[in-house]
Amino acid sequence: MFKSKDKLTSLIISLGITNWSELTQYIQNLPYGRNSNRHDLSLVLTEKQGTCSSKHAFLKKIAELNELKNIKLYIGIYKMNQSNTPKIGNILSQNEFDYKLDYIPEAHCYLKINGTEKDFTNQYSNFENLRSDILEEIEIEAHQVNKFKVNYHQDFMRKWIENQNKKYDDVINFDRIWKLREQCISNLSR
Repeated sequence: MFKSKDKLTSLIISLGITNWSELTQYIQNLPYGRNSNRHDLSLVLTEKQGTCSSKHAFLKKIAELNELKNIKLYIGIYKMNQSNTPKIGNILSQNEFDYKLDYIPEAHCYLKINGTEKDFTNQYSNFENLRSDILEEIEIEAHQVNKFKVNYHQDFMRKWIENQNKKYDDVINFDRIWKLREQCISNLSR
């Protein structure tokens, strides 16, 4: 039962959602899509959509506001490819830059509830599909899904590109890789 009187909890209750299980199911069934303002978690409800970041940050914030214990928010950098993220299509193997990539590092947000990973990004999300492809993970707070997450992801990607360029004696450009990443994310929104 939710007990907080804050704005976000009041929005949930106005939708007839009364407990954590109902809330996670509701959030998971919302479409995947970027919100108009990364800083306003209420938009997950009012715009009826969200990304892995906004949905899980919203859930983490509700857990905090309602004193629900053992719910932690994580960023995991994983090897995004067509196998574990089919909706990206063949962008990594066929693209305008002639890069033939097995994967690119992608930042994904999820919760750990009592130490178990839970992914509420969409109704088909299953953390087990990513588990073996996680390269690194860190715990964060809900407000960090904005600037911190982007910086963390881009820093990781720059180091990865540097290592790829050494490994293959190639020149992979950050801006081009980030553009490919944005094309992948766009495909996920469809």
